[in-house]
Amino acid sequence: MSSDSTDKALLVDFGGVLTTDVWSSFAAFCEQRGLEPDAVKGLFRAHPEALEALRGLETGAVEPPDFERRFAHLLGTEPDGLVDGLFAGLRPDDSMVAAVRAAREAGVPTGLISNSWVMEHYTDQIRELFDVVVISAEVGLHKPQPEIFRLAAQRLGVDPRACVFVDDLRENCAGAEAVGMTAVLHRDPVQTIAKLEELLGVGLGAAR
Repeated sequence: MSSDSTDKALLVDFGGVLTTDVWSSFAAFCEQRGLEPDAVKGLFRAHPEALEALRGLETGAVEPPDFERRFAHLLGTEPDGLVDGLFAGLRPDDSMVAAVRAAREAGVPTGLISNSWVMEHYTDQIRELFDVVVISAEVGLHKPQPEIFRLAAQRLGVDPRACVFVDDLRENCAGAEAVGMTAVLHRDPVQTIAKLEELLGVGLGAAR
């Protein structure tokens, strides 16, 4: 433990924060399937049925094979391998992983809040970064529902107003802010890490 101290807690998203850009992975999948690069993004952003299927998958109400069948129909492609293919392009963002590790070593309580339905993404190395892990399919809630943010804070034993939350989606940041958290919209690791140092009041030099 370092000599730094803070009364803040850090909550982060997984895909697109601790990894490379999710949308780029989706675009690569589309190109492999002979689709327009923004086809998946467009469905999730504008098609109610696509978003409904995704929310069902994220909360455990829809099984992956059923999601693949429904989403493939909307996308105009084959369902086999769809879920794995969508996320095949994700790679760890070493600088953000190091920043979370440095924050925890400085005494900051840390938590992961992820909209997901599988545990394979979360390696032991990732899980070791966090005091609590909240996976949407395990708790039957999803971001940006306020309840999932309150649950994470409760499990950490802190007031939501003491939490700094990092996500790459504006709507998820808004959900966190609705319960009193301070949200950081992640776009660039250098900028995010600098903002976290300011908000948490600890140095994250190991992440540089």
